[in-house]
Amino acid sequence: MKLLPLSTAAGDPGEVALHARNVRFDWQATPLRWLASEPIASHVFNSLNLLLPEGERMFIQTFSEALPLIRDEKLREQVIGFMGQEAMHAETHNDSLRKVLETHGVDVESYLRQMEYVFRKALGPRAGQQAQQEFQTLVERLGFIATLEHFFAFLGDWIINADLERFGADPAMLDLFRWHGAEEVEHRFVAHDVAEYFEVGYIRRCALMALVFPVFTVLLMRGTKYLVQQDPGLPDMGYPRLAPKVFGAMWRGALPGIPSLLRSALSVARPGYTPASVGSTAQAVAYLAKSPAAQALAS
Repeated sequence: MKLLPLSTAAGDPGEVALHARNVRFDWQATPLRWLASEPIASHVFNSLNLLLPEGERMFIQTFSEALPLIRDEKLREQVIGFMGQEAMHAETHNDSLRKVLETHGVDVESYLRQMEYVFRKALGPRAGQQAQQEFQTLVERLGFIATLEHFFAFLGDWIINADLERFGADPAMLDLFRWHGAEEVEHRFVAHDVAEYFEVGYIRRCALMALVFPVFTVLLMRGTKYLVQQDPGLPDMGYPRLAPKVFGAMWRGALPGIPSLLRSALSVARPGYTPASVGSTAQAVAYLAKSPAAQALAS
């Protein structure tokens, strides 16, 4: 492990003290297809509501294990702020899937049990390991999180800037993803800096991206298919019919496109990579200052 300064992006406000923001969402008027003219894109986003709570709980558990080993006080502070934000993300997405998906008749439990297995068992701590093996497993998990956080920052920057209102976006659900996305941009350096501190290294970073990109895509498509099957207003589609519809939503701008996703994935292979080029802290903080969900609780 090594001491290192926290990363900053040129032109951004520099180091930002991270803290969890209390938010309140009113889901009473939110439809299942919250992008009115893009039902498939709606379910791609909805699948994130199924996927994210367990993933973020895994992030918190892993960082809790790493925190006692971090001696850099500034990094410790950022990790604690990161954990607080991730806890709020998990709670809020869980609330949305209960009050939106379940309200519209979607059975969430079977998919949630699968996500529990993925994030608690497959990606969780492993019992019976020797101390050195346990440490290396922790380092691998931290590298995995840093790779996922790169994608979440990319997606956060995308949704802050995407004009989803033109697809008839429900204001509450759009604010949920923009609030979350803005915080992903705001704390995008933390997981990367933790991975650097624990010396994950260039080769392991590239190998993890080669693993994480297809796994994340598969989980997202699996969740989308699961939701489409339960939507009474849509035909039951297998992957051969579903994939072109997802590509169509990408082409129309309702989802990020394949070229930008691939460029984002490949960017971590640059020597000296940092998340500095992924979004703007200033823009993220500006959105967080005006988020309707944050203002609703403050009023």
